[in-house]
Amino acid sequence: MSVKITTVAKALPQYSRPTSEIIPFLDVWLHGQDERFQRKVKKIFENAAVDKRYSIMSAEEVFTNTSFESKNNIYAREVKKLGREVLEKALSKASWSPDSIDFIITVSCTGIMIPSLDAYLINDLQLRQDVVRLPVTEMGCAAGVSGIIYAKNFLRANPGKRAAVVAIESPTATFQHDDYSMVNVVSSAIFGDGAACVLLSSHEQDEGPEIVDEQMYHFYDATSMMGFSLRNTGLQMILDKEVPNKIKEHFPHIINPFLAKNNLEINDVSHLIFHPGGKKIVLTVEELFGAMGKNIDDTKEVLRLYGNMSSATVLYVLERFMDRGVAKGEYGLMLSFGPGFSAQRVLLKW
Repeated sequence: MSVKITTVAKALPQYSRPTSEIIPFLDVWLHGQDERFQRKVKKIFENAAVDKRYSIMSAEEVFTNTSFESKNNIYAREVKKLGREVLEKALSKASWSPDSIDFIITVSCTGIMIPSLDAYLINDLQLRQDVVRLPVTEMGCAAGVSGIIYAKNFLRANPGKRAAVVAIESPTATFQHDDYSMVNVVSSAIFGDGAACVLLSSHEQDEGPEIVDEQMYHFYDATSMMGFSLRNTGLQMILDKEVPNKIKEHFPHIINPFLAKNNLEINDVSHLIFHPGGKKIVLTVEELFGAMGKNIDDTKEVLRLYGNMSSATVLYVLERFMDRGVAKGEYGLMLSFGPGFSAQRVLLKW
């Protein structure tokens, strides 16, 4: 019995602006700061390799010094809309009915909701009353792949079932108006909002790439490298500048044993479905993969078009491969990094 990824769909919030239109808002935010610092911040935004960002709130709201309560209320309101839209879109794409879903995983780390999003989706789409729920809230950028791993293990243990993984993130809701640190600046420059949904199946008749294997890799003594700190003003980003170097240091241990376990080498993998964490991480991984004769062009394009949408972003990369079509028998490797510090891997075969 195999588990397959049947469909991937995405949904974008109503607000969007190209980078050039963000710069005037930086002038307002940075008013009173040192002019040299202001020029540096603008240069970071211009060189972030992100042409456009989408958001659940207007730029005026993002750069207004509102409370955690105010921004989280916007988050809760808008993710319900996006969640319904992206799940309906995925179900339509797969020609599945809502009551065919046996397991639903919702993923987000950029806001707080209790009940979690999946409860609202059950009501909005009239999912079955015995559907199994799993909200994943604290795994950051890695959680899109984590959700696939959890769904795969559920489906492997339950033949003839179907699962949905819905990832929705709003990093703009975590922007810290009174924080002029490089971490806040860099994260604001690379992040955007978005939603994605992956449908998986252990039905024999459902098609799609098979999940051959999955595995997590946890870095020791690296819990302070990435995450959020809860402040009165909301979720403050933690992002160590050594993250790209840490990835580079561990990269052979992350990739080679995982492939060897499946009697493969990197040369056997035709498609690299890598999470675009940011320009520096992308350049680091591109250098490593480039030395192996591979490219991550789709990763770079997703970063350019949408920015880093945390857990949802790697699913945007996956959608490009799914929609474009991949030759039968070819392998793909999904890879993302997140707080912990950890790496999540999924090996696919079309």
